[in-house]
Amino acid sequence: MAFRLPLPPRRAAKAFGLAVATIVVVGILPGPASADPDPRIGLGGGWLDAQTAISNMQMLAHMNKPDGFVNPANPGDFAFATSDMAFRGHHAFMGNYNGFNIIDIADPAHPAVVTSVVCPGGQGDLSTTGNLLFMSVEQTRGRVDCGTDPTVGTRFQGVRVFDISDLSNPVQVAAVQLCRGSHTHSVVTDPKDSANVYVYVSGTTGVRGDTTIAGCSNDPATGPDPSRWRIDVIKVPVAHPEQAMVVSQPRLFADPVTGAIDGLQNAPPTPTHPSGSPWGPTPITDACHDITALPALGLAAGACEGNGILIDISDPAHPVRLDAVSDPHFAYWHSATFSNDGKKVIFTDEWGGGSGPRCRETDRPEWGANAIFNIVDRKMEFAGYYKLPVPQTLQENCVAHNGSIIPVPGRDIMVQAWYQGGISLMDFTDPANAREIGYFDRGPVGPEALVLGGFWSAYWYNGQIYGSEIARGFDVFKLQPSAHLTAAEIAAAGEVQLAEFNAQHQPKVTWAPSFAVARARFDQLLRTCTTTITGRHNGPLITSGVTCLNGATVNGPILVGAGSSLLSLDATINGPVAAPAADAVQLYHSTVAGPVAITGNKGSAAIVDSTVRGPVVVNGGNTPGIEPVIARSTINGPLVCSGNAPAPINLGAANTVRGPATGQCAALD
Repeated sequence: MAFRLPLPPRRAAKAFGLAVATIVVVGILPGPASADPDPRIGLGGGWLDAQTAISNMQMLAHMNKPDGFVNPANPGDFAFATSDMAFRGHHAFMGNYNGFNIIDIADPAHPAVVTSVVCPGGQGDLSTTGNLLFMSVEQTRGRVDCGTDPTVGTRFQGVRVFDISDLSNPVQVAAVQLCRGSHTHSVVTDPKDSANVYVYVSGTTGVRGDTTIAGCSNDPATGPDPSRWRIDVIKVPVAHPEQAMVVSQPRLFADPVTGAIDGLQNAPPTPTHPSGSPWGPTPITDACHDITALPALGLAAGACEGNGILIDISDPAHPVRLDAVSDPHFAYWHSATFSNDGKKVIFTDEWGGGSGPRCRETDRPEWGANAIFNIVDRKMEFAGYYKLPVPQTLQENCVAHNGSIIPVPGRDIMVQAWYQGGISLMDFTDPANAREIGYFDRGPVGPEALVLGGFWSAYWYNGQIYGSEIARGFDVFKLQPSAHLTAAEIAAAGEVQLAEFNAQHQPKVTWAPSFAVARARFDQLLRTCTTTITGRHNGPLITSGVTCLNGATVNGPILVGAGSSLLSLDATINGPVAAPAADAVQLYHSTVAGPVAITGNKGSAAIVDSTVRGPVVVNGGNTPGIEPVIARSTINGPLVCSGNAPAPINLGAANTVRGPATGQCAALD
């Protein structure tokens, strides 16, 4: 479907000016001073009737926790806590310490439970691949048969495998016992092997006795084969999941020089946390808490208690550590998220273990926060921190938790859960200056005392944001256009449709050419304008930097200087436009009374919904992954294109060309 502006041209010009003005003001004002109080401060509490605050998002739906997955007498009862989510097709799979729920999200505004499966054992984290569902189990109350009486039956701590080909009747087909159970797990695929999937298991509980599982050992690192200081790798044949079994137990923390298996952080960096309080949890690395794989690049990132590690997974059965980092401010490296291009990685710090209030006004922004690293030559270089920018109360457990990338082309944006700090949208395109661009928050579950609650996870999936709320249930949101995120950027993200999504099995997204994607690039350049012309300009115009014409009239020729950019919206140019060796040239809803020549450009080129009273030449552009767009325009002369990589396209919207269309543009009329 063609993407069209939501405003008619003249109103669009006004919106253009407002956006620029807003950005300038934000860039000048010093942080929160002079702004109105953040509406998240002082929200009234309550279990199902708390006050809310929202910015640049819209709530589409809320669904309370189903019966059997909540203790009404104690909404924060950990035995019924909602946990992580996975997605497949039109369904969300929501974990719980007491089992899981399958939710129909075909209509995101009206989610409905399809199936509830009672299967106690905590933590209940879920992943899907095809017709298989994986579930983490770590508590000693778990039974192989999912029974609810922990005093009978065979104990189970590990990873369950369900066949979900019939969503109304999931069937457990395998249960892989593990020495430390499964706190979390990550599905890892091999692009060269579609017959098998791998499950990386992070077990963090105490080691089970060898009378329960043969071979379990709580020996120190110098012992013969201790069950700590490793992860478990399960291989699952897709056609025969009942054959799932552990195939390796990599020692990812080993010292490559000495061979010591406890080669990373074995003691806190200081006797107490930088806040002066005791460490909690203690940042000592004997397991990973969570691992996120990016199979398309052969990489994974492990958040491993006292360290963040970068892992080569080109051989999924035998992962190898590439790099490790530590941070004196981090109490517990909890989870990881890559940027879409794999050039950045975010680690979260779950200071307080998720059950404490760690977003207090007195807490520094580097405590319980995100740490952002650039990945350079397969090594990690620290770039900056990000923390929820508004204080929470002592009645709200709050710290960095699970999130995922929102696939806006050209930007790095993450939606993230902060427990009772709510949901925060973070732009980390500039990793040294990550900033919030939207949020949702509720008041505390318990207005008088801390009751466990808040968002465990917040993930983007096929156009919406879904949140799993520990005490309250399931929420659905959509993004709203703002000065931080335009309608085109939101539409371009929504055009990315996945068959399934697990946050710990991160896909590398590509964007099909579209009007939304092209306009998103225009909107992003708009935020970088160095010169904006809104009225009349008489005489020649030579651009430098990023020159933006907003409803302007230019009476004379325009020369787009080498390395500079021209953005034109609803403008009239009474003369030719020449752009030799420019960066970007984009004309939207504009008229040019003369020829247009774009040659040797290094950035985006677009002529959309415009009229050119002369020939158009687009030659020699080198813009990998960004097609020049010439669409829905009238060209009163020849249209000549050659030597562009990639070739120009019209997005299925033909131009009116009153002259020959030749070369790479022969089919664009």
